[in-house]
Amino acid sequence: MKKITLILCFFTFFISCTTDTVIFHKTHEPKKSTAPFSDAVQVGNLFFLSGQVGMDHDVRKLVPGGIQPETKQTLENIKAVLQHHGMDMEDVVKCTVILADIEDFSAFNEVYKTYFPQKPARTTFAAKGLAVGAKIEIECIAVKSE
Repeated sequence: MKKITLILCFFTFFISCTTDTVIFHKTHEPKKSTAPFSDAVQVGNLFFLSGQVGMDHDVRKLVPGGIQPETKQTLENIKAVLQHHGMDMEDVVKCTVILADIEDFSAFNEVYKTYFPQKPARTTFAAKGLAVGAKIEIECIAVKSE
């Protein structure tokens, strides 16, 4: 809880110190248009991506097979959001990873490192009860080149 409060305080401080306009982007996924959050919020050239899980958006279900297929789908979902905004995985500078079971750390990491050879900053922790029964959720911050 302290980490979440600290992150929210940092985000609030950062937003209050900037003169850039905040843009709450609409989703590129039509089936998510009524979701109570934005896939990406832009402040200047920073993009704050909402957490993604290993859901196949075509069928609106988690991919089967456990942590590695879910990790791959989660990262593909992040890639799709980035591409929608003219970026790619190399633009990611920070990730927060939430695992349903910390025992999945090694298996998750095997997939994760294939998507991020630039090694963005990362925080990883486990939490009980992720959305839709997911085994993993990842949120990112990306910087769009001018």
